[in-house]
Amino acid sequence: MYDVSAAINNVEMVQLPLNSDFQIDIETLKPWFKDKRLKLLFICSPNNPTGNIIHRDTIGFILNNFNGIVIVDEAYIDFAEEKSMVKMVNEYNNLIISQTFSKAWGLAGARLGTAYACEELISLFNNVKSPYNVSILNQKAALEALDNIDLFHDNLAVILKEKKRVERLLMDMATVKKVYPSHANFILIEVDDANQLYNKLVAKNIIIRNRDKEVKNCLRISIGTPQENSELINALKNI
Repeated sequence: MYDVSAAINNVEMVQLPLNSDFQIDIETLKPWFKDKRLKLLFICSPNNPTGNIIHRDTIGFILNNFNGIVIVDEAYIDFAEEKSMVKMVNEYNNLIISQTFSKAWGLAGARLGTAYACEELISLFNNVKSPYNVSILNQKAALEALDNIDLFHDNLAVILKEKKRVERLLMDMATVKKVYPSHANFILIEVDDANQLYNKLVAKNIIIRNRDKEVKNCLRISIGTPQENSELINALKNI
């Protein structure tokens, strides 16, 4: 969505690839710190589609050396063992942490998120945001979800338990070459031919994400209900 938003607003966007460990290559990034046109830097952690956490010391280095605003997208942080970086907004006045109700909270249809930053940055948001930018219905949905924290934790526990089960079963499959560690609600796997396997699953009405263009021969599997996960595993076994 970063590139879509940039294109809509006629803003140039530069994408820098991660290294082989799916981490930020500081040496590749450093020259861009000198570019005065660079105003925003987006970091997705846990990252999508790889599922890994970006090293906190790397983000700290960027915050200390980049003369602009750093936005850390923590859409999947509720699924991670590592805690959110939200408290770091008290240390850095150029840091924004974004989170969402679309993932672990199950409110994707509400299109509702949150941003955490120092008072100065938040005041800038308040000056330019549209009036009534969050509808009453969406606010009500979010408040009801926050009031039902036990349900949130129960659902989260089911997803994390299912993720471990699916990971274990995938590791035993000959067709799966590698299962990448994940701190999100999805799993990235490497197979012999991602395009072929993806199309075979589509033919069985099972939709996953083909990420071959981003990571060669890799597919991203979102964790669903226990029944959905079992259907996927059985389909993979039969292909």
